[in-house]
Amino acid sequence: MPATRKSSRQSAGASKQSTLSFNHRVTKSVPKSAKDTAAGVKPSSLSKEYLPERAASTPPKVEDLLIEEAPSAQQTEAEATPEVEKSDAELRAEGISAASIERYWGRIEASRTAKAVHKKHGEGLTTGERILRYFDVSSQYGPSVGTARRKRWERADRLGLNPPIEVLTVLLKEQAAGNKAVERAHMDELLNSTAVGSV
Repeated sequence: MPATRKSSRQSAGASKQSTLSFNHRVTKSVPKSAKDTAAGVKPSSLSKEYLPERAASTPPKVEDLLIEEAPSAQQTEAEATPEVEKSDAELRAEGISAASIERYWGRIEASRTAKAVHKKHGEGLTTGERILRYFDVSSQYGPSVGTARRKRWERADRLGLNPPIEVLTVLLKEQAAGNKAVERAHMDELLNSTAVGSV
């Protein structure tokens, strides 16, 4: 056991630390009605404002307890899939044609100052996928990693960053086609992929 050094104060006996006691009682304020019930006061002795009103003591009729007819299959489908109101942006996006999307991508390619070096790499991609990937790397609309493309578009729209309506059009068309992978940014796929190499 290592040697301990005593301080000069301890040797002088100036002060001692008091011992802790756990035998004290903590109290807190309790509302008046809770005090009465805790103290054993019967509810009948409480004022009328604390007692709920009692309904008439007549039993319900048997007709009131019967279950209604089961709904038809059409009624349950209609209730199960309520129609969601579309936003103004979604309505505008649905009105954009495929030719307009192609023109939008053509303007993006025309605005580039350097020619596309790796054009062969992107030959298998549709125009819609190219637009979505371009949106993924456009940092002016906020971070794309870890955020679904549609949520990112809606966030940028709420913040007044004017994201391209063509991106929302492509997202809506892909979702209508049943492509669920369209929501995930390409950068997410790259960052979350597992590298496989030879040893």
